[in-house]
Parts: sequence; C-alpha cells; structure tokens
Amino acid sequence: QRDQIALQQKSIMDSINYAQTIQSSLLPSSRALKTMLPEHFVLFKPRDVVSGDFYWFSEHENHYYVSAADCTGHGVPGAFMSMLGMALMNEIVSKNPDIDADAMLNELRRQIIKNLHQKGDPDAAKDGMDMVICKIKRQEGILEFAGANNPLYLVRNGELAEFKTDKMPVSIHEIMHPFNGQEIKLQPEDQVYIFSDGYADQFGGP
Repeated sequence: QRDQIALQQKSIMDSINYAQTIQSSLLPSSRALKTMLPEHFVLFKPRDVVSGDFYWFSEHENHYYVSAADCTGHGVPGAFMSMLGMALMNEIVSKNPDIDADAMLNELRRQIIKNLHQKGDPDAAKDGMDMVICKIKRQEGILEFAGANNPLYLVRNGELAEFKTDKMPVSIHEIMHPFNGQEIKLQPEDQVYIFSDGYADQFGGP
C-alpha cells in the first residue's frame, strides 16, 4: 500500500510539474518585460506548483498592456482559469489592438461567461478573476487602467496613493455594471504596483 501510494503521488506530481512548464511558457518572458520595462520586478510564488495568479503583457506600436490577475481557486483549478484568462486576453487584443482597459475587462467578462456557460444559477460555480489591466500610452505618458476588485498603487514623491477599482469580479455576479476606466498622467520616477491579494493576505511567520 505504501509503495502504491508513493507511485500514485509521483505520477500526480510529475503531471503537475509538467503542467507548470506549460503554464510558464504562456507567461511573459523576462526578456520581453526587461526590454519594455527596464525598471520592474515580478514576485511570482505559486502556492501549489501551478498558479491561480498570472501576469500578462502585450506590446503594440504606440502602447502596451500590463496586467496582474487572481483567478478563483488554487492549484490545478486556478491554473486552468489562468490559462483561459491569458488565452482570452491574447485573443481580445489580437482582434482589437487599440482596445481601452475598461473595454477589455468588459469583453473578457463577456467571454468568460460565454465560455464557462455561466447562467447565474445560485448553486453554480462563479469562476472568474480579480485583476487590474493597464494600458500605457508611450508618447503621451498616460496610464489608463481598469480593475475588478483589485486596486492599483502609485508611489509619487515618496507618497503612496491607492486607486480603488470596481467592486465586482470578471465573471457572472449580482452586480454587472460596465467596468470604469481611470487615467493617470505619469511623471518621471513614478512607481506603479499591481498585484493579486496573495501578497497582502499572507498570514503567519515573518
């Protein structure tokens, strides 16, 4: 029985580790991020090998998009949602490469509801994601963003400003208003932070 359990455990972990390789290949490469965002960092520490959180980047001629998202679920279920999210976002910008951040969130929500056949039944799963999408217009120095539940932080001249976003997820929900876009005129030395709640909600230990 011990050997059988060990064999099953090895088979499961081999499968999950291979799934991590596939998930990692969909995340933005560090080379692409370094080219566009020389001063940046990514803290990405999945709890269960594969991750329900993801970050996303898409470069275009006059602007680029950056996003950090937190999908429902951890481990394998969360990773399925993250891969669906990344695939849909890539599809949306390939069809509309100039889309605004709020319009992108609205379209992403519509696609998730459609693809997961979400009808709003009380007992049905409401899988989706919390996230912030930023659209940075290079020449104008403007940051457009929209968010679902998660905030955006801006540090300017040593002071922290929190920009709250819409209190609803990117999925079917009791509240289904259109997502609102916000705009910040960037200044030299501005620092912008987007994240899942995985960092702030840690408990125990240092």
